Amino acid sequence: MDKKDVIFIVAIVVFLVVMLSIVLISVNNRTKETGVQVSSVEELTNLLNEVYDGVEEELYSLDNRTIDLSDANSVKSYTGLDNGDDLEFAVVSEPLINAQAYSVVMAKVKDGVNANEVAKEMSEKVDTRKWICVSADKLYATNSGDIVFLVMTNEEMAKSVYDSFKKVAGTVGQEYEKTAEEEELPPDDVSFPVPEV
Repeated sequence: MDKKDVIFIVAIVVFLVVMLSIVLISVNNRTKETGVQVSSVEELTNLLNEVYDGVEEELYSLDNRTIDLSDANSVKSYTGLDNGDDLEFAVVSEPLINAQAYSVVMAKVKDGVNANEVAKEMSEKVDTRKWICVSADKLYATNSGDIVFLVMTNEEMAKSVYDSFKKVAGTVGQEYEKTAEEEELPPDDVSFPVPEV
């Protein structure tokens, strides 16, 4: 091979590398502009596992399962929504033992449905006290593209899981958060009337 052939081959390789880089950057930017894209409940579950891979807090022993969108009671319990009419599919992640206040819901909305409005409605309507003995201290909700994400648990774990979702998603819509209201306890010096005998 002479020098001209080597230069020609190097030029072709450089051209191909530049073109491949442009394509990869374009795909990455499109994902960041439109948010996370999934087309099946399996991909949604994989996305949830990717979120968990980025969490530094020690998580409970969790059970990830698909929400039956035809069961209005399940939909209401997990999402706060009255029904699953606006959702294409959804998954929930909760502890195997319900003594911990922890729930993550990820849902893909149907075409034409505003995912940001669904995230807002979920954040306002979901019951953060749905467990028998415990309640979630903190709730975060948002969307990325047509994926809605909600986490509710203690403050540190909720923030860690939420931040991991935002990192995986690349871009999110409006962000919603709610902090549990402290219950007022009666003052220590409360006196109760003593019945007369």
